[in-house]
Amino acid sequence: MYDFDELAAFADVMTTGSLTRSAQKLGLAKSTLSRRISQLEARLNQPLLRRQANRLIPTEAGLLFHQYCTELLAMAAHSQEALAELREEISGKVTLEVHGALARGWMAGVVDAFLTRYPKVELTLHTRETPPTKMHSNSVHIWLGATHECGLNQERLGHLTRGLYANPHYLAHAGTPQHPQELDAHAWIDLLDTASSGLMLHHPEHADYLFNAPRSRLRVDLTALHIDAIAYGQGIGLLPHWVVEKRERHHPGDLVNCLPGWEPAPLPVTLLYAYGHHSRRVNALLDFLRDQVPNEWQTHANAVYAY
Repeated sequence: MYDFDELAAFADVMTTGSLTRSAQKLGLAKSTLSRRISQLEARLNQPLLRRQANRLIPTEAGLLFHQYCTELLAMAAHSQEALAELREEISGKVTLEVHGALARGWMAGVVDAFLTRYPKVELTLHTRETPPTKMHSNSVHIWLGATHECGLNQERLGHLTRGLYANPHYLAHAGTPQHPQELDAHAWIDLLDTASSGLMLHHPEHADYLFNAPRSRLRVDLTALHIDAIAYGQGIGLLPHWVVEKRERHHPGDLVNCLPGWEPAPLPVTLLYAYGHHSRRVNALLDFLRDQVPNEWQTHANAVYAY
């Protein structure tokens, strides 16, 4: 077994190149520091450092062992942090990033309940419309839509089904389409060009239809702006049913499903977080989010569109 005082002494001298500076930094007598390194070399049966001019430089064995020494010290520090957390209340800073479509109807209540349960946690909430590619260990992300390999743990929470929506006043003026092929005659409101490469629409009683969206006069990059543009009568757009239901509670009658039954494949809702050990506050947030998933997200979790 290694003596961690010896490992710390060796690691610090590797950084400073000087027994004197390391002894001052660590608050040790120079003789004590020298003895610890000598004991480590005896334990390994290898010289780790040699003197050159006024500096101590590593031998080949010293360079090799330094990598393992650094990892051992890091693991020891992490284990101490983990054990310390067990003795303390869940506290500290954590960051939650949420897709814009989920922020209004779900996240406000979830955040309030989480902070009430864990009063010593500081939560930073961000909304974003692009998936993460990397993430700090104290961050969690909830994404709506397809995900790709990004070096993060990806946990499926459910799915949101979608439909084609418009404002009733817009339909009264422009007419209500009876089939997706009639959408070409309508104004299309696009979110980040989601339908630019074609949108396959399914129906339980009709053959699939590939909808090639006309050029949108209004393209937006925020879900909230997308919903508002459709609700204000700018045209027809694709929205998650669950999001519309939440909005209709506060603004009834603003949005109607203008082609009921015609839907693309559901969008997955995914929880993303870093691999490896997490602090208690991050684990608490992950568990809390899992418990707060609406039942409606699970309804189509295993649905396969094969009409």
